[in-house]
Amino acid sequence: MEPREKIRQLREWMAEHRMDACVVLSGDAHISEYEGEHWKSRRWITGFTGSAGTAVITATDAGLWTDGRYYIQAERELEGSGIRLFRMAEPGVPQWDEWLAGQLPQGARMAVDGRTLSVSAMKGLQAKFAEKGIQAVTDLDPVGAIWTDRPAIPAEPLMLHDEAYAGLSRGAKLEQVRLAMKRAGADYYVLSALDDLCWLFNIRGRDIPYNPYVTAFAIVGVHNAWLFAGGHKATPEDKATLGRDGVEIREYDDIIPFLQTLPEGVSVLYDPNKTGYSLAAAVPATVRSIEAPGLVVALKSIKNEVEIRNIRDVYLKDAAALVGLFKWLQETVPVRPVTELEADEKGLELRRKQPFFAGLSFSSISAYGANAAMMHYSPSADHPVLLEPKGLYLLDSGSHFLNGTTDITRTLALGPLTDEEKRDFTLVLKSVIALSTAKFLYGSTGSTLDILARKPMWDNGLDYKCGTGHGVGYYSNVHEDPQRFSFKPNAVVLEPGMIITVEPGIYKEGRHGIRTENTLLITEDVTTEFGRFLQFEDLCYLPVDHRAIVPAMLSGEELEWLNRYHAKVYDKLAPLLDEEHRTWLKGETAALNC
Repeated sequence: MEPREKIRQLREWMAEHRMDACVVLSGDAHISEYEGEHWKSRRWITGFTGSAGTAVITATDAGLWTDGRYYIQAERELEGSGIRLFRMAEPGVPQWDEWLAGQLPQGARMAVDGRTLSVSAMKGLQAKFAEKGIQAVTDLDPVGAIWTDRPAIPAEPLMLHDEAYAGLSRGAKLEQVRLAMKRAGADYYVLSALDDLCWLFNIRGRDIPYNPYVTAFAIVGVHNAWLFAGGHKATPEDKATLGRDGVEIREYDDIIPFLQTLPEGVSVLYDPNKTGYSLAAAVPATVRSIEAPGLVVALKSIKNEVEIRNIRDVYLKDAAALVGLFKWLQETVPVRPVTELEADEKGLELRRKQPFFAGLSFSSISAYGANAAMMHYSPSADHPVLLEPKGLYLLDSGSHFLNGTTDITRTLALGPLTDEEKRDFTLVLKSVIALSTAKFLYGSTGSTLDILARKPMWDNGLDYKCGTGHGVGYYSNVHEDPQRFSFKPNAVVLEPGMIITVEPGIYKEGRHGIRTENTLLITEDVTTEFGRFLQFEDLCYLPVDHRAIVPAMLSGEELEWLNRYHAKVYDKLAPLLDEEHRTWLKGETAALNC
């Protein structure tokens, strides 16, 4: 069915159930950034394939709200659907709940799947809708009612993640969590977020594309723990291994009955931002609910020594594969047709040769020319785009290894460039250098430092409508909470051991998109009478294309940083390459002069 027909059927369902509106969120019952096929309700009903967005359907109107990463993509994909695009964060554009409150009459009924709505989001809706008495009905699945061929929840087996990679045993992690529970006064701790529970139990899975997760819930008690994944997902041997650490596997749907039968007077802790409203609503009134940030989030955001050592290793392995790709592109594009998709597939082929490779960490953005202006563009076999020996090609890609996860972006000059392309490329590089070289007082947050990357842009009347960087998981999701570089306020203090990307960019619709992305480890610098200072260590070592740089735009310090960085790139990657690729890399990392 086309989106128009799906919306027509949804409106019939709305009329039958006396609903004045229906809200379809992105995400699943675990409030995940990336969800399995079973949960792609918003994508199914609208046809918009971006990872972030909210659809709102009333009896006479339909809209999709998404952020600046997806404006161009959404406009194209919604064409002819009858769904209006609302560009979030633009002046005069209301949030979807504000718009809906203005559209609905007094006492209206709105349907939203309460499993996919966080506790915090539900409270926000209730506050917005209170004045008009609008009721949010959360015990129905509107899209599921008409999605007749909906995929099942994945049944892939779980895998135990070896302590040699994880750095800490399952028992040690559970002990850390129970200490945090004791401090919070909690008898039970509910985990919905898949990255949190996979880290805690040292398990991984194949349930969600690009995310090595097991679809499950978990509850940690004072002495025992329960993993609601389904008995079919673990072998008898794995069940026995988990059992020795006091972890019992139960069926996925048993989580609600378990919560409903908790003893009177106990206390349950859950993260209101990561727990579905339907789950929290199952906790009896006789049980004390403690709403607090997830206890695992802070623990896993600071990498242990084994993880840090492994992360350094995986970034070199991934960069070695990309050296092979970039050399191949330089040599091949001028002599025969190469599509965006073929370039991406070649990169995957080379990555698969690296030890412990476990898959891509996200769907690569392999974009030539104007396509790179779409921040989350994906190449298509149905609409192949050829790389030409001119202009810019952007590749944002990453890998999962058993011992870490990577996220790397480089923009390559495939031939002659315009002055505008070179200028913009150099401004992006200046932004990367400005943030990478920062030394900062302990207590700083990502929003404190974000301005360092934006200043070269703002000085030239430019900006990018997204964050500057995000945490990276450990054989986990490529976007990891809680740390991030963002213009939006963020109260999370940057701590030694945290991993964070720096990826400013310039995106000009119809012309080009440019992004350079490195990954940084936060480390100690010095402690003086004025306080404790931190700094960044580069983890990603891969050439920045010198053909696209305007040396005269770089200060002496910036040029020195670039040449020093490129010298390290060669020293670190050369031992992983054969003679032919070492020779190529030598040329790519040669010192640049003004």
